[in-house]
Amino acid sequence: MIIILFASFFILLALGVPVAFTLAIATWLAVVLGSSYPQIVVIKEMFTGVDSFPLLAVPFFILAAELMTGGALTHHLLRLASQFVGRARGGLGYASIISTTLFAGISGSALAAAAGPGAMSIRMMEKSGYDKRYASALAAAVAVVDPIIPPSITMIIYALQDQRVSVGGLFLAGVVPGLVISAAMCVVNFYVSRKRNYRSLDIRPSLKEMVANTLYAVPALALIVIVVGGIRFGWFTPTEASVIAVFYALFCGLFIYRSLKVKDLPEIIFRSAMVTVGILLILASARAFAWVLIIEGVPQFLADTIIGWDLSPIVFLLAVNVLLLIFGMFMDPLPGVMILVPILAPIAFQLGVDPIQFAMIVILNLTVGLITPPVGALLFVVSSVVKIRVSEITREISPFLIAYVVVLLLVTFVPALSTWLPRLAGF
Repeated sequence: MIIILFASFFILLALGVPVAFTLAIATWLAVVLGSSYPQIVVIKEMFTGVDSFPLLAVPFFILAAELMTGGALTHHLLRLASQFVGRARGGLGYASIISTTLFAGISGSALAAAAGPGAMSIRMMEKSGYDKRYASALAAAVAVVDPIIPPSITMIIYALQDQRVSVGGLFLAGVVPGLVISAAMCVVNFYVSRKRNYRSLDIRPSLKEMVANTLYAVPALALIVIVVGGIRFGWFTPTEASVIAVFYALFCGLFIYRSLKVKDLPEIIFRSAMVTVGILLILASARAFAWVLIIEGVPQFLADTIIGWDLSPIVFLLAVNVLLLIFGMFMDPLPGVMILVPILAPIAFQLGVDPIQFAMIVILNLTVGLITPPVGALLFVVSSVVKIRVSEITREISPFLIAYVVVLLLVTFVPALSTWLPRLAGF
């Protein structure tokens, strides 16, 4: 079964078949051609992959992000950030990084960040004389922070695969690494902007305008406090937090910012539903794919083999970094988590690696894959939104990838970056 599974998987992937269908078809072929199991078992395992109460948080967080975007949240966040740093050399680049980081505390989706604040910042930077290719690469690179800073859909899925960690613990674990990523993006922006002398042509807003912009952004920023704080203090579960986020986003858009219209709601709900269906289809297919690996004993075989090598925890983590970076070049984060975590997490635990630190290493590695060719989804999203070729973005992405590798090494060698805040909060 394993030979058929992997052979069909790589062939279908090379042919450009969408990941969800690649996983499902490869699993079906392995069952039909390589085993005596009935075909219905594939459907059963796919259903099991999405039959989980915590997964209800996924569509609600997606809907909350869409409502906030439709309610002009991204505009207010970008204006808030640009008024403080926009006039400095590379200021609009810093504004893009800050606004996307703030948006991360609401959306949990890298694709939403790239299509929302990312697209807006690209247009603003281009008008001020920034190279469109660089602005696009920056928007794609900084959008990776969205699955790291809570709330994060990827973290919800990870917690379902490894019972040693909780959603709340992972949410807090992502805060410091997410801020480190944003700082690393600022360093890259400083270097490039100084080299190319990128400056904004906008007039500095008055003190009155700055105060007004700040106050106007406060209701949007409050959602971050509500979601993370509510989970931390036990007021509600992550799933309940996602529902509260939807109603809060709806209230802000309709009554505070008044830029969200009732007639816009059907389209927003439809977009959210389409994104949700795509995610759940990937999760269902990945579950079936992982089932074949489990019944064939692949996780146990790999665990016994790697433990037999008597690797130190650091050497193991460095090897995992390389493996996941390569894996992420061809696979989206969600199926990567579904397939690899049940295999690698038990090995890491037996080697004495903190489960929360390992979770952050896995999530960060796989999300970096969103900006690595040939499959980098964020590159294609930005390309389609601002009408620029993917190859042009790719030529500007190298400094950001180097920065991510540095952050990965920091998270690998300094466990406290991931574990300090969750431990402080009692997770």
